Amino acid sequence: MPLDLQQLFERPVIVLAAPRSGSTLLFETLAEAPEFWTVGGESHQFIEGIRELHPVAGRVGSNRLTERHISPELVHALRQRFARFLRDRDGRKYIENLGIQKLRFLEKTPKNALRQPFLEQVFPGALYIYLYREPKGNISSMMEAWRAGNWVTYPRLPGWYGLPWSLLLPPGWEELNAAPLEQVCAFQWNTTNNIILDDLEKLPAERWTAVDYQALLDDAPATIGRLCEFAGVSVDSRLSERLAKELPLSRYTQTEPAPEKWRKNEKEIISVMAAVEETRQRCEAVVL
Repeated sequence: MPLDLQQLFERPVIVLAAPRSGSTLLFETLAEAPEFWTVGGESHQFIEGIRELHPVAGRVGSNRLTERHISPELVHALRQRFARFLRDRDGRKYIENLGIQKLRFLEKTPKNALRQPFLEQVFPGALYIYLYREPKGNISSMMEAWRAGNWVTYPRLPGWYGLPWSLLLPPGWEELNAAPLEQVCAFQWNTTNNIILDDLEKLPAERWTAVDYQALLDDAPATIGRLCEFAGVSVDSRLSERLAKELPLSRYTQTEPAPEKWRKNEKEIISVMAAVEETRQRCEAVVL
């Protein structure tokens, strides 16, 4: 490993999004840009594998992490963990190419939506892409994830008596005990999007951008082209070829996307829309 791990991670790009908002599709598409290196997927254990940062085993009560949770030792440990697993779009591993002194790192893990001030200490100067998905479809997809049982993150969350906790754990989750599933998911959506925007709005405007999930589906070439321009990476022939076709389903797709799929949970979704309306308006005001 090089001595200067901060220099290695030059202007990384970090996607921030609520869970089940299409962030994997966005990540997998951006990862085809020739300059980007990733850890090959999501990095849940990179952070929570450090005991003190685990919300069940450690000293934190949720996935919310800020600058007060970091130390120079943790910064170094996390940079080493990320560097060890870096690979480019062809599977070339950084640990086998240590002569590389700088690269463009792309990261996406849903829990990171609650960690921007923490990540800023690990990757100072990072660029951020905020992905927004409208609440009806997003909350419905979260409900389906909870029911499926494939996204359980904290199976034995102390003090929680509902279904095994799935997806990210926002601060204030304790108040949701005995609440119906749609209210839990609406709380996750609401809290996550507000925390993302609260954090990003403290940064210089040139360091973050916002994108609508529907725009990615409707016009992937234009959307990805704009994001690559923002990030300062290129759209080469390989990425262009991918964008010229219908985007493949992401690795975490449960059922194929459909505009009205949320109506499977229509009654429950309608019951929580008033609670998320203010946040919806706030989000849509920043999405290009």
